[in-house]
Amino acid sequence: METKVVQTTVKEGISFGTALAMVISFVTWKSVGWAILHGLLGWAYVIYFLIKY
Repeated sequence: METKVVQTTVKEGISFGTALAMVISFVTWKSVGWAILHGLLGWAYVIYFLIKY
């Protein structure tokens, strides 16, 4: 039971990180290509954005 909760939480966290990265990227750069790339990077881009800006 606990494993399923952890798996679901991780999956939702990754999905949220991907969506957040794509939105931040598109708003900042106005480029779908960059948004897709940053979506693939997910939380790494979100953390980079927070540190840089």
